[in-house]
Amino acid sequence: MSDKLLYALARPVLFSMDAEDAHHFTLPALKRAAAMGLTGLMSKPAADPRTVMGISFPNPVGLAAGLDKDGAYIDGLAALGFGSIEIGTVTPRGQAGNPRPRMFRLPAANAIINRMGFNNGGVDAFVNNVQASRFYQDKQGVLGLNIGKNADTPIEKAADDYLHCLAKVYPYASYVTVNISSPNTKNLRQLQGASELDALLSQLKDAQQRLADQHKRYVPITLKIAPDIDGEQVKNIADALLRHKIDGVIATNTTITRDAVKDLPFGAEAGGLSGAPVFELSNTVVKALHAELGDALPVIGVGGILSGADAAVKMKAGASLVQLYSGLIYRGPALVRECAAALRKSR
Repeated sequence: MSDKLLYALARPVLFSMDAEDAHHFTLPALKRAAAMGLTGLMSKPAADPRTVMGISFPNPVGLAAGLDKDGAYIDGLAALGFGSIEIGTVTPRGQAGNPRPRMFRLPAANAIINRMGFNNGGVDAFVNNVQASRFYQDKQGVLGLNIGKNADTPIEKAADDYLHCLAKVYPYASYVTVNISSPNTKNLRQLQGASELDALLSQLKDAQQRLADQHKRYVPITLKIAPDIDGEQVKNIADALLRHKIDGVIATNTTITRDAVKDLPFGAEAGGLSGAPVFELSNTVVKALHAELGDALPVIGVGGILSGADAAVKMKAGASLVQLYSGLIYRGPALVRECAAALRKSR
């Protein structure tokens, strides 16, 4: 039985469950399947290597951060054929996140609203999980580690949290993503402001250079930004990225806008909206960033990819790679192959 058919049968059952309960059911099941060798039966995308940030990605379709916040399911997710896997967001100390319910499906819009709040077990447990994975031990592929700040850390002390996490994850990462764009941690997006961003990137770049010397390897840093920014903010962010020689930018995180879902059940829930409604918002930011950055710095496009055609549009807008999350929930593992095939065909 193909994974496409299997997911078509499983989806009604999963969608009958609370969204977070389904999440906690699916990932352990995938982990068990990988441990038993069952995921080896799944067909994988054909090789389509792309070199971005000095890293060779087996194909340009990655997993976005958020699905595996603690790095507990790396091997299972690797079996789905992604060209890269990004895990996190992780914070220095473990935290429970926001109260449940905090994740809501909006099937009529192919969308999800979440207000998880960086729930994770802390960076030390995170690193232990990475080290225990076969994916890391056997150097099977590209692993992005996504870092954030604790909810109770004052925003003026946020850099301390990012620097702490960067030092902890640096030896194990293919690249590190700095998440300053989640709408679910109070004041976090304030770090996208010109002066705040300048100060943060300066400290991160200094730390990156020290860590590169210490570990004798250079690990690229990317910045993950929000879709809810205007053209002037895009220019300011692009300028800061270039001045501080940051290695890449991930566009975008979830949106706080609700125009596309305001009349749907759960459409008024607080949190970040992902899936189809963020597609055009994300594309606009990707296109604007690419216009500012040219080939000097790569853009990784995320947001609303639910088909191979969507992935191709994101690349045409200026992305060098793409990432999936909500589309995986609605389409299942076959979406990875579909996107990879579309991008290989459109080269």
